[in-house]
Amino acid sequence: MRRLSLASAILLGFAAPASAASLVVNGSFELGFSGWTLSGSTRSNPASIISYNSTASYPNGAYGERVPANTAATASPDLPGTRAAYFVDDYAVNETLSQSVFLTAGTYQMGFSAYLPQNGFNNRGEATFVGRIAGVTLADFAASAAPARLWQTFSGTTQIATDGTYTVQFVFNTNLAPSKDVVIDQVYIIPIESGAAVPEPASLGLFAAGLLGLGALRRRRS
Repeated sequence: MRRLSLASAILLGFAAPASAASLVVNGSFELGFSGWTLSGSTRSNPASIISYNSTASYPNGAYGERVPANTAATASPDLPGTRAAYFVDDYAVNETLSQSVFLTAGTYQMGFSAYLPQNGFNNRGEATFVGRIAGVTLADFAASAAPARLWQTFSGTTQIATDGTYTVQFVFNTNLAPSKDVVIDQVYIIPIESGAAVPEPASLGLFAAGLLGLGALRRRRS
């Protein structure tokens, strides 16, 4: 599986300021597909919006499997909320979810989180998934090579040289019936302050461990 994960969370000024809002409209899909365009070829089950921890079948759930809210570290300023986008169709040909975003010249961090339900992972058909934001390919993987039932964050940075309209795009393909599925949430683009460093995911674990250590030390001193 090929993936990029260059950053995972906004952290005490290391990345964008905490007040920065995502430039992606409805990146957590709480308003369904509002702000997004769904296109491409599907046979019967186009991408849908599902509710977290639902035992409902398609289109409101992952065929009875509870999908938990995103738990992966992410720099998205949006909360995971209660809903996510679900790619599930068999024999999908370039099923594409996209939107256009206007960006001014500057440095940006972008990303999204993805999850494979176990019931879809068990299917014999393959699924491939590509996530590309502002010309940067953040993810390009075959579902059979990805871990099931684990939220992962795919993120990166880019330097925008010219003001203009850029594309956020996710492309889903499958080859059999039934095939594997992909859930995504918390799609974002945020500006990065000049000179600000973007932390690696490992930095977050070290930072959290440091906070826990400080807390324990304070308790012992008291």
